[in-house]
Amino acid sequence: MSDGRILVVEDEPSYAEALRVGLGREGFRVETAADGVEALARFDEVEPDLVLLDVMLPRLSGIEVCRQIRKRSQVPIIMVTAKGDEIDTVVGLEVGADDYVTKPYRIRELVARMHAVMRRRPDAVPAPAEHDSAAIDVGGVRLDPGEHRVTRDGIEVTLPLKEFDLLHLLLANAGRVLTRETLIDRVWGHDYVGDTKTLDVHIKRLRGKLEADPSNPTLITTIRGLGYKYTR
Repeated sequence: MSDGRILVVEDEPSYAEALRVGLGREGFRVETAADGVEALARFDEVEPDLVLLDVMLPRLSGIEVCRQIRKRSQVPIIMVTAKGDEIDTVVGLEVGADDYVTKPYRIRELVARMHAVMRRRPDAVPAPAEHDSAAIDVGGVRLDPGEHRVTRDGIEVTLPLKEFDLLHLLLANAGRVLTRETLIDRVWGHDYVGDTKTLDVHIKRLRGKLEADPSNPTLITTIRGLGYKYTR
């Protein structure tokens, strides 16, 4: 049984072929694209279950490809960066990537991350918090799980799936400190093997959309050494 269709966007033929063979052995159906422009065209043709996207691509960068895909889909995206490219990693997460890996990587680690993010598909995973689907309204922020809609003081705010799930969990536990481990476990899954920096980037993005002054947050506060809290 196939584990899903993967679009591998990689301009180095040796890497692309190694991934095609390695992921094929793991049960994935692999499609490839060699540059950013081809990646967007292939994405529409293939309708993949996950995109493995290199940052450095000809014609159109991986960051821009990620941004364009996010305008039309919440399909899981894992960015591939060269070792030590901190800026690329952060920017990739900010434009909507779900996770990242650095070259060189082990196929076993890559597959574990792929399974983890694919379990977070909108059609496969329930809401992260164990409560009913009633709308939550705290501090001028209203979240409606049924409509997948968020407003701040009546103005609609667009959130990708991970940001929505993270805010959902924070609002449902407003006033309580949620540890980093709890947030990662409930939003990304207990078997998530990525960097915890992913959580910090998503918190930063939420603050940018919800806080009056993101540099001095009053809604989503950091509890040093523990995690985060949504303040009532």
